[in-house]
Amino acid sequence: MSRLERYRNWAAVDDTLPLCFQPWYLDAVAEGGVWDTALVESNGIVLGVWPYFLKRKFGLPYITMPHFVKWMGPWLPPDPARRLGDAYEIVEKLRIQLPKTFRISIDCHPDFQNWLPLHWAGFRQTTRYTYTLNLSGDYEAGFNRNMRRNIKKAEAELEVDVEGTLEEFYRLNRLSFQRQGKEPPFSRALLERHIHSLQDHQAAQLFFARDAQGRLHSAAALTWDAGRAYYHLSGDDPELRNSGAGILLVKHAMQWASQQLQVPVFDFEGSMLPAVEAIRRQFGATPLPYHRVWKGWG
Repeated sequence: MSRLERYRNWAAVDDTLPLCFQPWYLDAVAEGGVWDTALVESNGIVLGVWPYFLKRKFGLPYITMPHFVKWMGPWLPPDPARRLGDAYEIVEKLRIQLPKTFRISIDCHPDFQNWLPLHWAGFRQTTRYTYTLNLSGDYEAGFNRNMRRNIKKAEAELEVDVEGTLEEFYRLNRLSFQRQGKEPPFSRALLERHIHSLQDHQAAQLFFARDAQGRLHSAAALTWDAGRAYYHLSGDDPELRNSGAGILLVKHAMQWASQQLQVPVFDFEGSMLPAVEAIRRQFGATPLPYHRVWKGWG
């Protein structure tokens, strides 16, 4: 049995594996390349994994991030008894299983905080941030005054439903890119395949905000695993952005995560843009660092 087959079998029964490390998740988004994994086991117990996505440029192989995948790289199942030296050894055993490439660049999961073994192997690093909110207790108490006022205004003018279509979602997501003078970096077919895969595995919910005239202001996709919910994708109608629909959907997504899913953490999936980061803080979210590591050309 290949490493990938063993990984699939293990992932099917392990409830600690992050969502974007799931084989079915990676199957749906691995467009333009192939994904595989490094795997370290002992006596049939998985000690560490490193899923990777392999593409080619001018015929040369390189490892990068697929669309819709926030984190890849080394991940070690939780084990409070694991010694630091053992963790280093596992990461090194994973690394040497990677294919030879001219370039590797990945964003590591926040659980992987000690990247020292990769530094020893010649990798470089920069710190990035996602924003998370603890959903236990009265998390809305952390909303600042401005956020509360804007949400209240939006609630008076808009209704939120979960009956919208993927066509509506794609339209608003594309409009958000076009407002910035860009086209989406992914195809409609890839987005549909991704969302359908999430829905097939009961790991996504779409939300839509509409006014009394039936106009669609904003749409958002919430995804989740056993440990956290992710504010994964969203889109707004540029002509209706002042309604506050976007922040209203964030609030509804938080409520869904807390009440329906009962997960402990809401993850905004980060943004390094100042204007977006400021909104995360207004919800009371706090920064969580993760590593971007790379090696090779560039």
